[in-house]
Parts: sequence; structure tokens; C-alpha cells
Amino acid sequence: MKNNMLSLVCGWLLIVGLSACDKNGKTETSTTAPSAATEAPAVNVPSFNADSAFQFVVKQVEFGPRVPNTQAHRAAGDYLIEKLKSYGGNVLVQSFKAKAYNGTMLNLRNIMGQFNPKASKRILLAAHWDTRHVADKDEQNPNQPIDGANDGASGVAVLLEIARQLQADPLQGDVGVDIMFFDGEDYGQPDSSEDPYQPDSWCLGSQYWGQNLMPQGYRANYGILLDMVGAKNSRFFREETSRMYARDVVDKVWRAANQLGYSDYFVPQNSPGITDDHTYVIQHTNIRMIDIIAHDPSSPDGYFGPYHHRHTDNIDIIDKNTLKAVGQTVLRVVYSEQ
Repeated sequence: MKNNMLSLVCGWLLIVGLSACDKNGKTETSTTAPSAATEAPAVNVPSFNADSAFQFVVKQVEFGPRVPNTQAHRAAGDYLIEKLKSYGGNVLVQSFKAKAYNGTMLNLRNIMGQFNPKASKRILLAAHWDTRHVADKDEQNPNQPIDGANDGASGVAVLLEIARQLQADPLQGDVGVDIMFFDGEDYGQPDSSEDPYQPDSWCLGSQYWGQNLMPQGYRANYGILLDMVGAKNSRFFREETSRMYARDVVDKVWRAANQLGYSDYFVPQNSPGITDDHTYVIQHTNIRMIDIIAHDPSSPDGYFGPYHHRHTDNIDIIDKNTLKAVGQTVLRVVYSEQ
């Protein structure tokens, strides 16, 4: 994502005719008692292991920047495929080519792992696994790629840990989860580019998947996108596109976070709409999807934290507490669907 993508995309999405919609087997416990208004039946939810998730971030960063057309990118993709298979996922790989804003032809792969694939009620959990090819907001070495510990690796790490829990404590009944790793999300045109603005230069993987569904005819009851969900002191606001097209899902996630005592992370405030992978999922598939994405209104960028598209997006900013808050909340939402 980039700053000039903070436009209110909701009106544009309306044009396409979408409907707006205002490990262990442990039982999780809240750190604060929910009010009567938010009281919910007890559900057995696996305990999200933040240490495990953190190691998944470390592993991705160790590959180096996961920039398309590089060996690090190829190796990281192979690793993700094998990890999903090792956790019992039915793995589907969508290989394709896409032309970037600068004319580079990118070799990309969307990777999906399906859990309880025969279930009719499906929840799509997604993150992008590529990293930015330039540190275009950094004053030093702006043309060099970034580690992408938060912007890329954190969302993937949370979903890998969720996949591990889905194997250890399988979902019961007619509920299934599809974990999607989108490629080519962060190879968009820099704000500093002197070339004419090119629309839709970001989120190449979700654009392609939305128009070429894998598996064919895929449907989901709703989706949750994770983007930049691991930095210290992260705060997640209710993003506008998410509210407009999947308000009930936003409410469900923020209510779960409140019940778990994570309201300091999942702030009950609204933020502007942003173009991200969920935008194209909504546009092309009509799947109602929300975006859990860190928002820092005090940032000089106006939306993202000071590490965004800079070399400071490295392992030093990743916090296990943030990973835990996001991962446990998503696990609660998923297991409550049983």
C-alpha cells in the first residue's frame, strides 16, 4: 500500500454493484471481563503461541527480502507451501505472470491452504507474502529492498500459527478455513515516481486471483485480511472499506478482541479506507472481507507507522504481544463459528 491510496475507495467499489453490509484444546480466558452486552457462550479455542509466530517471522526474514523474481522470493514461497502441507492443509498454488508499473514482468504465486475443505461454510484468511522492492520512504538506500518483517512477514506468521493450531485442534462441523498468501502486493508505483500515475499497480496477486478464482467458483462466507500486524504498540482501527462492505465482520472481530481484553490493540475508532488486497477481493468476487491493518494517525505519513517502506521494518520492531493479540482474536472468531 502507499499513502496516495488512502482515498475513499468505497464509492468506486459501489460502482461494481456490491452490497454494503453495515494447541492444545485449551479454553481461552479474557484478561478483562466482558460486559453483559458482549457476553458470549464459552467456546473452546486453541491458545495462540506467540513464540511460534515470532519464529515464523524470523524464518521469513532470514530468506532476505522476498521480492518477486529473486531467489529469496522463490525459496520463501517453497517454504510456505511445505509448511501448509506439513500442517495438513490441502495446498493449491496459482502461478502467474504480471507486469509491474515499471514494465518488469513478475513471476508470482498465490498460495492457498485449505482446512476442512469439504465444509460448506468457509472463512478466508489472507496476508501478502512478498516484500517491497524499494525503501522509497527511507532517506538512506531508498532503492534497496526492505526486510518486510512487519509489512508481509507478520501477517503470514500469524496465519502459519493458525494453520498449526487447525491441525492440532481441527474444526468441527461444517466450518472450513482457507489460508491465502497473496503475492505481488507490494510492487506498486512509488509516490516519488515522476512517471504518470498508474492505477491498480498494487495488490497484483489479489487482482489476479479475484479474476481467476482458485479453486474455480470459490466462495466464502467472509474474509479477514492481515497486513502489518506485528509491530510494537500497533493499533488497529476499523478501516472504512471494511465497515462499508462487511460491518458485521468488523463488529465480530472487535467484539472478540474486547472479550479477550485486547481493546488497547483493537481500538473502537474508525480510520479512512485504504486500497489493499481486500479491496480487490471485494471488487472481483463479492466476498465480504475486512482488513486488520495497523493505523497510526500521528505518523508523518498520515496513516502508517514510521517503519513503513523503510529499512527500519526489520525484526527489531516485531512484538510477540501484538502477534498474540491478533492471532488469538482471529482464532476466537474462527472457532466460534462451529
